[in-house]
Amino acid sequence: MSQTVIKAVLFDMDGLLLETESIYTEVTQMIVGRYGKVFDWSVKSHMIGRDSHDAATYLVKALDLPFTPEYYLEERNDLLDERFAFAKAKPGARELIEKLADMNFPIAVATSSKEHHFNIKTSQHQDWFTLFDTVVTSDHENVKRAKPAPDIFLTAAAQLGVAPENCLVFEDAPSGVAAAKAAGMSVIAVPDPNMSHDAFADANEIIDSLELFDLEKWGLNAQ
Repeated sequence: MSQTVIKAVLFDMDGLLLETESIYTEVTQMIVGRYGKVFDWSVKSHMIGRDSHDAATYLVKALDLPFTPEYYLEERNDLLDERFAFAKAKPGARELIEKLADMNFPIAVATSSKEHHFNIKTSQHQDWFTLFDTVVTSDHENVKRAKPAPDIFLTAAAQLGVAPENCLVFEDAPSGVAAAKAAGMSVIAVPDPNMSHDAFADANEIIDSLELFDLEKWGLNAQ
């Protein structure tokens, strides 16, 4: 698949490793529903993978909501905290992480979640999230700009001690794919079934599930 030698794999988390997107959808609909609005994929597809404030700003404008992005985020946080601990693993996520860890292959989480939410979301999955060599959240001191800027991925690569061009990224969001490409990395998109593959045209490969990732195709089985 690639002439590049892959020496590390970086993973987004929300919607890729953990099924959190349905939680975000439920909570957002609860809030906007008070005003007779509907939060559907025509709006959500533009928000996935964005920094929380950027996404909130888009939501308020797109649905012409009578409140500020800050109000939405404040309302949302308590509702999310109650639900995040119940996030399920996405198909193939745990198995892939365990396989790479068994190979002593450097792996990292690079997520737009803040550390507080990361800890809640992964609380029931510590047995395999502890296998990651490093975790970079959006409030890490070296992450100055959110995806689609490359900061999160470059920080993760630096912490692993691997050059960006030798990193393979897994992402489920167009903004994450853009961030990985901006970092000079290879990227595999694993889109939500509701999203058009057209939004992921810049990815090196598109697969429907982590279960379908072919290590041999990317030369990872020979490490």
